[in-house]
Amino acid sequence: MTTLVYIIAYLGIVFFLIAVAARFVFWSRMPMHLRWELYPVAHEGGGRAAYGGSYLEESDWWQKKRQVSLLGELKVMVPEILFLVALREHNPKLWTRSFPFHFGLYLVAAATILMMVGGVVAAVMPASIAGPVARVLAILVPLFGAAGLVLGLLGAIGLYQRRASRDMRDYTAPADFFNLIFFVVAFGIALLTFLLVDRDFSLVSGFVANLVTFNLVPLVGGGAAAILLLLSVVLLSFLVAYIPTTHMSHFVGKYFAYHSIRWKDEPNLRGGDQEATIHELLNQPISWSAPHIRGDGKKTWLEAATEEPEEPPK
Repeated sequence: MTTLVYIIAYLGIVFFLIAVAARFVFWSRMPMHLRWELYPVAHEGGGRAAYGGSYLEESDWWQKKRQVSLLGELKVMVPEILFLVALREHNPKLWTRSFPFHFGLYLVAAATILMMVGGVVAAVMPASIAGPVARVLAILVPLFGAAGLVLGLLGAIGLYQRRASRDMRDYTAPADFFNLIFFVVAFGIALLTFLLVDRDFSLVSGFVANLVTFNLVPLVGGGAAAILLLLSVVLLSFLVAYIPTTHMSHFVGKYFAYHSIRWKDEPNLRGGDQEATIHELLNQPISWSAPHIRGDGKKTWLEAATEEPEEPPK
């Protein structure tokens, strides 16, 4: 039984990585988005991002080297990822549920990474290094893990309540409720495991250490404690594999929403990559049947954009 649980955990991780990579490739191959011309653009250099300016203010801008600031992007991205700044500004009611849910996920992920690091350090480092590292992780892992499970569980319950409310029920699909119930069950069992049999996260840390070192041995202990831990691992493994197959993988789409839509402001210069891509897209056929387009599957976007509009009937 223990070996099967190890296999399920490996499969969950592998499936997650493959599915996320597939999502990333899918989004990266989407056609160029229509420029929004929304400012400020976070990576705008030269201090212009502070007031919503752009490189287009410069005379002969096409002859000058652009100033792009990675630090400017990070100043926007990090608060948005960690604290959901845009959601807090535009939908505070949803933010009070969504923020603890997401931050709880981050803490659980951080605890898992720390457990993986602990397993590797214990396996390859001398005791003089592994000992101090283990003592630090013995504090951080339970702190992050327990806090993450509590916040994630409360956030999932709060999101379910919010989506079931009268003003959001019509905009919520059955899959949304199922996703939240899945989180409630998986995080609930994991929290129960912590409270009843693994208050210091030593059992789950041992499992993760075995996982990263490919040491598929039975867990220390047995009985109800082992059953509860294995059940928790199986549920979380299925959850990890399930997430990227749903719209909960929006963390991938959000990256492209910022970098390929909101912030994509590379100039279209003669002979450049942008020009070639735009020409290719403009020569795509149109099949829209709307009267103002009259697409027949042969007319291209370039023809539609440059043809003279017809006079309206008198």
